[in-house]
Amino acid sequence: MNFVDKIPISKTIEINILAKKLIEEGKDVINLTAGEPDFPTPNIIKEKAKEALENDFTNYTDSKGIPELRNAISRLLYKKNIHFLSNEILVTNGGKQALFNVFLSILDRGDEVILFSPFWVSYVPVILLTGAKPVILKTKFENSFLPDINELKKLITSRTKAILVNSPNNPTGVIYPEEIIIEISRIANENKIFVITDEVYDFLVYEDNFSSFAKYVDKNQLIYINSFSKSYSMTGWRIGFVALKNQLIYNRMIKIQGHSTTSVNSIAQYASTVIDKVDNSYMLKEFKKRRDFTVKKSKEIGLDFIYPKGAFYLFFKSPIKDDSLFCKTILEEKLIALIPGSAFNEKGFVRLSFTNSIEKLEEGFKRIKEFV
Repeated sequence: MNFVDKIPISKTIEINILAKKLIEEGKDVINLTAGEPDFPTPNIIKEKAKEALENDFTNYTDSKGIPELRNAISRLLYKKNIHFLSNEILVTNGGKQALFNVFLSILDRGDEVILFSPFWVSYVPVILLTGAKPVILKTKFENSFLPDINELKKLITSRTKAILVNSPNNPTGVIYPEEIIIEISRIANENKIFVITDEVYDFLVYEDNFSSFAKYVDKNQLIYINSFSKSYSMTGWRIGFVALKNQLIYNRMIKIQGHSTTSVNSIAQYASTVIDKVDNSYMLKEFKKRRDFTVKKSKEIGLDFIYPKGAFYLFFKSPIKDDSLFCKTILEEKLIALIPGSAFNEKGFVRLSFTNSIEKLEEGFKRIKEFV
């Protein structure tokens, strides 16, 4: 058996495919699985893509990403008070390739990466594919799924190479408070450990201030990951990026990308060069409305959940102990597609994505109420 056979497929993708199959069969499925905005990509980006075709911009590009896009990303980050030059930015095929490039560049077999559970489904498989070892710090519902700093200290060993953090968080919607970010950064700085900060949901913040690790982690230890998928409704365009000051790791990633995908789709890159000019405030406003509606309906039903301050997910306790059975049964009986918490290493919970319209969410909660 190849070791890849031991790695599970993405549960979110698996259930999303099943839901879409039922929809194709004519079933009235309410799909609340995917972390994918239902808005069209902004027109300014689509027009730029047409311009790329008209200009025959269809050849190989620099493996790092075209300079115009890296400059645009640098400007975009500057607006967030995060400072990286264009030659410290690597454009990738979405956030997943960014993670692969990073882990292949910093990890050797047997190295350890600390991550906080619950976590996004792809983190552990990506770490395992490098031959490294994921070290999981379990967080608690009663503590809003925030990591215990004392527990984190206990997990640090001579093999610890990185701490991976995702805030705003998928699947919980939790935003790490600044004091937690400062403490994690201090531990990483003292132990010369990389902090890989996945901030793909940083635009989707509804309450409190969002703090980036970029402010606190030593420049040679910080690895910043983001993408345009969630914030600009560009999941299919596959544009992500890594930003870092450590030139040794940066050069390794260029080499890896050169031998894997060569570069990112030229048209998608060209279209994204206007990213810093996009006004996507309407998306945030609508998602906040959907968040508020989701919270209201969940309280009416009596669901026990974490209050989502960011991202676009509600993470609630499964009404029955077996979260996978709950999701399977509610899909069969009520045609509601949800993701079991066990996909995120947190049994007994369910993730609901509120990326659908208010009308679909209303119908969805009606069916959930009938079922529970």
